[in-house]
Amino acid sequence: MRFKKIYVEITNVCNFACSFCFKSKREKKFVSPEDFSAILFSIKPYTNYLYLHLLGEPLLHPSFEKLVEIAHQMGFFINLTTNGSLIAKRKEFLLSAPIRQFNISLHDAEENISPAQWGDYLASVFDFAKEKSSESYISMRLWNGGVSSVSSFNSFCLEQINRVFDSDLTLERMTERNIKLQPHIFLANAARFSWPGEVALGINNRYCYGLDTHVAILVDGTVVPCCLDADASMALGNVFKEDFGTIINSDRARRIIEGFRRNEAVEETCKNCGFRVNGE
Repeated sequence: MRFKKIYVEITNVCNFACSFCFKSKREKKFVSPEDFSAILFSIKPYTNYLYLHLLGEPLLHPSFEKLVEIAHQMGFFINLTTNGSLIAKRKEFLLSAPIRQFNISLHDAEENISPAQWGDYLASVFDFAKEKSSESYISMRLWNGGVSSVSSFNSFCLEQINRVFDSDLTLERMTERNIKLQPHIFLANAARFSWPGEVALGINNRYCYGLDTHVAILVDGTVVPCCLDADASMALGNVFKEDFGTIINSDRARRIIEGFRRNEAVEETCKNCGFRVNGE
């Protein structure tokens, strides 16, 4: 079994407090370089693409540069998801860092940064995107919320995007999933979703890419089926205690995989997940 990508959470500590983010009860932690190396060694036979993302802000990690160096030396294609607030602080390293793709969640800034500072925040992100795009992909993400409910922040973002990237985006185009702004620079629009367990959905008939195209590892080494299982309600094992191959072939993992092949959610967490797979 190989995966298109594996998510690794290097920290569950964040400098933002977003209302839409999952409120985890897990202990706050930063992975050590030694434990990070152990995680990568265990998953190396199973993927080439590493995604530094789950909860937390990766750029807060005090050893972030070392972790990137470790992953690069081990031959992984590194993808980073960030709220963008620390890009200016880390810019010197990030401009030379061997990171394949940056996923920057612009919508995080709306309720965490004063409106008076939105312009400075976006300027730092856009300047970085233009400088780095010659060697990396930049995907800037924005909740569209439905055209009728687009926020003043979204309107401000579009104004700044049009000015900086010489584009002519309108609010009506916010329903488009991916909009190319320049070579290697994209605006990714998406609807806000509910995290597993936030709403009692009870959907039994569904398919998910969890344990098919991807799997996730939390900062303490716990393996979960996908990046939305932020509190390890479907813990499959721990890479610091068990072989990764054994974990993803465990009885529980097999039941989840076989269930999705029948378009059936066998876990309560999956039945109550608000994320929608295309075509569902």
